Amino acid sequence: MDDADMTPLKRARLAAGMSQGQVCAQLRKLRQKRDALPPKESSMKRMYIEWEHGRVDPTDWREELCEVFQLPPAALGFVEVSPPPAIELPTALDVFRIDPELVEMLEEQTNHYRLMDRKVGAAIIPQTVAHVEHMQQLLRNALPGKHFSSAAVALAEGAALAGWQALDAGDIKKAWDLHDIAKTAARQGDDAASLAHVTAQQAYALLDAGRAADAVELIQYAHTPETAKRVPPRLRAWLAAAEAEFLAAAGQGDQARRLLDVAVEVLPSGDTDPELPYLMLNQTHLARWRGHCLARLGASEAVDELTSALDGDQALSSKRAESSLRVDLALALRSRGDIAGSKEHARRAAELAGRTGSARQRARIADLLAD
Repeated sequence: MDDADMTPLKRARLAAGMSQGQVCAQLRKLRQKRDALPPKESSMKRMYIEWEHGRVDPTDWREELCEVFQLPPAALGFVEVSPPPAIELPTALDVFRIDPELVEMLEEQTNHYRLMDRKVGAAIIPQTVAHVEHMQQLLRNALPGKHFSSAAVALAEGAALAGWQALDAGDIKKAWDLHDIAKTAARQGDDAASLAHVTAQQAYALLDAGRAADAVELIQYAHTPETAKRVPPRLRAWLAAAEAEFLAAAGQGDQARRLLDVAVEVLPSGDTDPELPYLMLNQTHLARWRGHCLARLGASEAVDELTSALDGDQALSSKRAESSLRVDLALALRSRGDIAGSKEHARRAAELAGRTGSARQRARIADLLAD
């Protein structure tokens, strides 16, 4: 089973370093403590295998499983995500005009999945992809009109979110294809900011595929002086920081540092802008991003930057963000020669990545934990 297809239950077991037999033994002990007769060892093992493969829902064992792994139900895939009420699609011949209320509903649905992604990670991917397919079908049946472009931008934002989730789950090809959908929709919507954002974000698929130079080329296509005149300052800062990250990965340290300085200069106050619902970026996030770039470059000051970021409330508000930050800190400590400290942060990052289903971070962690 590929990492991207691994069930949350299996991810939790591997992150805990336990065998199936050890898990089953603990489950049987918990039942005994509760004065309930546990199943035989052989029966327990067969039941657990079915649960871990996702073929059977462990409805009557959820509480015990959460106790064994010391994780909330959502981290084990037990929380059913209830999407907002679905929008009824027209029939194949029933074309219609898009109105503002429909656009608002689409944007609210995307934001719903964005918020759920921060809580349960990879578990939300099927729902997000279904949402994207839903919007594609809707636009195919829509007549041109003044609100069509807004719906197209909503599709671009939703597809980019699904693409980022696929990338985090380790499915680079799916991530690339979803970002292609996002780019096409952004062009349909004639939205320069959305097009620049989803194009630059698609470059991360190239970065994760080991093609840093190609990632630099793609983001520079999206991040041009002409683009800078047409997008809000917060997005300009995001584009500069993303390009700096790709340049750092390509070993172009001077250019990366220059763009990090540009990002700091143009970033406005606050966390978000109304016209950029898909983008959250503030000084704390940017400091963490700077530390990530410096860690890629092997710069000595990366440790201080990242340690400071780890102590901030923003870093700890998201398990995925904390996992990424600890991987960066482990990398920076290894460059400094602190192998013990590096492995300590890498092990903690592995635990967090297991809870969110982040194959992307686990791939980086594997190298750090290798002897």
